[in-house]
Amino acid sequence: MTIKEQITQELEKLPEPVLQEVLDFVQFLQTKHQQNNMLEITLMSESSLQKDWLKPEEDAAWQNL
Repeated sequence: MTIKEQITQELEKLPEPVLQEVLDFVQFLQTKHQQNNMLEITLMSESSLQKDWLKPEEDAAWQNL
């Protein structure tokens, strides 16, 4: 039996109020996973963007902020 099948089997036993809590938790996990993916993408792109950030014209463009 797969994990998904086990979860489904257990979900069938739960009352509706508890199912709402399970749904909330699953949505939380999805959001957490998406945030982790965004952080990973940001960190991976940092080195390629750094070339542009370190240009003198970039410093000049941002000096008044």
